[in-house]
Parts: sequence; C-alpha cells; structure tokens
Amino acid sequence: MYTRTATSSVAAAPAPTVRNVGGACEDGRMSAPAIDDDAVLWSAPADERAGRPLLLLLHGYGSDERDLFGLAPFLPDEYVLAAVRAPLPPPFPAPGWSWYPIEGLDGRSSGAVTEAANALISWLDTATDAARIGILGFSQGAAVAVQALRLQPERFAFVVNLAGYVDPSPLPTDAHLAELRPPVFWGRGARDEVIPAAAVAHTVQWLPEHVELSGRVYAGLTHSVSQEELDDVRVFLEKQRVASTD
Repeated sequence: MYTRTATSSVAAAPAPTVRNVGGACEDGRMSAPAIDDDAVLWSAPADERAGRPLLLLLHGYGSDERDLFGLAPFLPDEYVLAAVRAPLPPPFPAPGWSWYPIEGLDGRSSGAVTEAANALISWLDTATDAARIGILGFSQGAAVAVQALRLQPERFAFVVNLAGYVDPSPLPTDAHLAELRPPVFWGRGARDEVIPAAAVAHTVQWLPEHVELSGRVYAGLTHSVSQEELDDVRVFLEKQRVASTD
C-alpha cells in the first residue's frame, strides 16, 4: 500500500523561500498568499512540455510539493507533472503547508477554499500555456482541485479527487459545470475518518449532478492512497489522454 497521510513526504529537498504574502480582498478578508513558483516541481524542463497534457498535483494538509511528486512512477509518462506547494504554513507545531486553515474536523471555510483555488488559477495564468490541464489532489488538495474546476469549468479537462470532498457552498459557475460535465474520478477509503461524514454525504450527492463521475470506495483503506487506487487512477488518466486525441 502506498500510504499518503496529511504529514508525509518523499525524499528531502531544499525548501525554497515563499516570496509572496496575501493581500486584502474587497470585503476586508485576507486573500490566500500567492503560489511560490520557485517551489513547483516539474517532471520535464520547459523545452520538453510543449504539446503535452499537464497534470497538476496538489498535496494535502501538512505536507508539501514533494509528497505527490512521488507518485510520478505510477502515472502515465505522457503527462507533464507539476507538483504545487500550498501557500500557507499550518499552525505551529504542525509541519508542511496547507491550502486553507482547518480548525477541527468541521472547521473548513468555504471562502478559504475558493481563495486557495483562485491562487492556483492565478499562478496558472503565468506559469503555463498548456492546452489541456487536469488536476490530481489529495485531501485538502482534492477539495481545491474540485473548487478550481467549479470556478473555471472550461479551463480544466478533468479532476482526480483522492480522499477529498466538494465544498458545500454554491458557486455561480456550478450550472455551467453541470452543462459541461467534465470527468472526475473520486477515490476514497471506507475507513477514512478524517473527512467529516457530512462532507462525504454532500459530495456523494453533488458530484453526479455536475460531472461525469467515476471512482470507487476502497475497503479497508483509511485516509491514504493504495496501490489498487493508483492502478485505477492510471486507467482514468489514460482514458483522458486518449479522449483528448480523438
């Protein structure tokens, strides 16, 4: 079993310095800090990315960009991978980084999830001109992945949601998403006790109404990723790649 927890990471690497801080939104709240472009891990140099589909990798709470980058051997070679570091450090003494604050299992702010997705989209505006972009996220990263898809349904080709959920607050773009119905793979463990039951229940209802849903609930799996799930993800990604060439 390839276990992914909220605080795990793969091989150590120097940690780049975060250069940007958040700014004030129009309503007075603080926006999410900008994505640190220097912290993004790419599977291919810039001169080898043209014409290839891009797959963004969004790690979970308390982890970093190196975590999901470790999945590269399990994913199709045709994709360019970009593992993005979340912009917020968790409260001390938790390690790693987070996409949005969490205060207890139910302390997830819808506005903060949207701010994190907007930060990801803003980074994309300057980081790549890839014609086809998908997102694979784990836990918090999966919630941000789905939120980015909701915000810009035409920009993202698909989402892989591993042990994540859909934020419950409606967005004005949800109706357009339901018209487009992009493919989404949702994998979760039957023994996952990290994502609140209410969030899972909402996601079970919401996803089939808005996207072309596939995926599985994996018996015995906790808040992690198994080899069986990675095999299913690879099949899903291969289907999306082939579909883009038809």
